[in-house]
Amino acid sequence: MSITREGPVALSARVLGPDLARGGMLLFIALANSHYFLTGTSAGATIRGGFPMAGSALDSAVTWVIATFVDGRAFPMFGFLFGYGVAHIARRRAASGATAREVRGLLRRRAAVLIAVGVVDGLLFYVGDILAMYGVLLLVGVFAVRWSDRWLLAVAGLLFVLTALPSASSSSVGTDPPDVAMLPPDLATQLAERPAAVAVVALLGPIGFACPYLLGLWAGRRRVLEQPERYRRLLTTVAAVGITVAVAGAQPVALMLAGVTPVPSADVLTLIGPLHDAAGVAGGLGYAALITLAARPLEGLVEGRRGRLIDAVAATGQRSMTCYLLQSVVWATVFTPYLLDLAGTLSVAATALLAVATWVASVVVADALARRGRRGPFEVLVRRVTYR
Repeated sequence: MSITREGPVALSARVLGPDLARGGMLLFIALANSHYFLTGTSAGATIRGGFPMAGSALDSAVTWVIATFVDGRAFPMFGFLFGYGVAHIARRRAASGATAREVRGLLRRRAAVLIAVGVVDGLLFYVGDILAMYGVLLLVGVFAVRWSDRWLLAVAGLLFVLTALPSASSSSVGTDPPDVAMLPPDLATQLAERPAAVAVVALLGPIGFACPYLLGLWAGRRRVLEQPERYRRLLTTVAAVGITVAVAGAQPVALMLAGVTPVPSADVLTLIGPLHDAAGVAGGLGYAALITLAARPLEGLVEGRRGRLIDAVAATGQRSMTCYLLQSVVWATVFTPYLLDLAGTLSVAATALLAVATWVASVVVADALARRGRRGPFEVLVRRVTYR
């Protein structure tokens, strides 16, 4: 009997909810990444949580919005969707007759190309690139694809608890300004300093995203995002509880960063930083659930009948890797000292506007590709390597 080896899902056959979530959350990714380049518009500006302190009232308001709804919330959602996608790939390949070994080989090839592209991006454009991190997460987490549901949920729960434990290392309350690896004065320094920084992000980053990844594997097995009617109660609960927890859990840090409340003692910072991060995991899951529910009424409509904006954002989600890398090019051009060198010129509000403009530009590019029936170039690369 012949065995059918399925390739990637055709664009026309993809489910709207996850693509819409990825496309929309790329805006949050842009907002979350860009402010970490800032050094402050005044000499000796204090940096905390990646935000220059003591800015204008508008800067404070934007800081509160980003710290409440964006920072530590978008990346867990991407980790969840990444795990969901891995489960989807494994399920389709197994259904087509592939052995467990063949499925692991396919996923390892996918991990390898993510690591390769991520390392190049980290060295040349954005040192905080997450693609290599997700590649390492998949390389290590490929064995979790075969774990039982009980193990997936138990390990995810343990990792979530560890995230919430008191710690002084939370980036949401850190005072470190951008280092020389992030803002190198010249290309030689960049190539000398970045390899170690890229390695740290790639090897340690997966620890913080393993929990949503495992939950994504669990949800992907059940096709939760593809069958919202069947799982409406679960999705509604996760959306309501997750987003509420995320907003409430962010307030100690968000109000401090906005200058509304004073900076507390070091002992208190070790509590509110992890609280902000752990609440963000719940928020990421809540965002994914909310967007899935919102997309459900549009699911049965053909492309072109859902509205131009919906189709464009979904197209961005289908080309999320390409659009994410476009952001890296913008950050490198705008902030690198030997290029435009605006890290000490732009305010928090101006940088947020730049992030929005960058996302809008990526939506326009993705929509243009979709209208021509073309995938993003990096999506093509990943599929060619993954599916040979």
